[in-house]
Amino acid sequence: MAENLYPTPHINAAPSDFARTVLMPGDPLRAKLIAESYLEKCRLVNNVRGIQGYTGEYSGMKISVMASGMGMPSMGIYSYELYNIFGVENIIRVGSAGALSEDVHVRDIVIGVGACTNSNYAAQFDLRGTFAPICDVGLLRCALSAADALGVRYHAGNILSSDTFYSDNAESEKGWAKMGVLAVEMEAAALYMNAARAKKRALAICTVSDSLVTGEALGAEERQNSFTEMIEMALDTALRAEKLR
Repeated sequence: MAENLYPTPHINAAPSDFARTVLMPGDPLRAKLIAESYLEKCRLVNNVRGIQGYTGEYSGMKISVMASGMGMPSMGIYSYELYNIFGVENIIRVGSAGALSEDVHVRDIVIGVGACTNSNYAAQFDLRGTFAPICDVGLLRCALSAADALGVRYHAGNILSSDTFYSDNAESEKGWAKMGVLAVEMEAAALYMNAARAKKRALAICTVSDSLVTGEALGAEERQNSFTEMIEMALDTALRAEKLR
């Protein structure tokens, strides 16, 4: 933890304001919803640029929820600061993803064991090769146990973190699909790289909101119900992760 570097331009808080584990949805309003729906003794600890962060208790455990914003640059900023300046140990991304595999359906949960990417984010680390961003195995074990206990339908494997939502090449995801990549989202690879560099833990858990294979997509009410299942799984994962010291 880097002292005397806070508050930052993005987080107006102190390290004591955050728990060891932070759940990170992309959407600030979803962070607010999670905090108000699941946390006790909840308080707002950050609202710079509308990126809301909350800390409270879940089943007696201190836990934080803060938005990451959209895309790897935004995730890169917030996860870097939480890990390196505010002393956070575990970040669990909770978001949405689009299915790339015909075996993955809307409402399913995808756990990102690895995060392929079309981004140049890794260039900053000056590596002489290709870095493979992966999740933390301890958090992965916790998530799999939580999913089994809750009876959640899930897939665990490679996901794609894309720099583009609207790609000029409409067929660009098909190459990833043929390599067994399960789904596409926009943040996990940057999170995994920052965790690796900081020697911290990270995991991405995503609800499939639409399928690039079938064109099926969830409506607003269906999406909310499916995301509830993901959040409960992530919170259970966080409880289990408390044993990871």
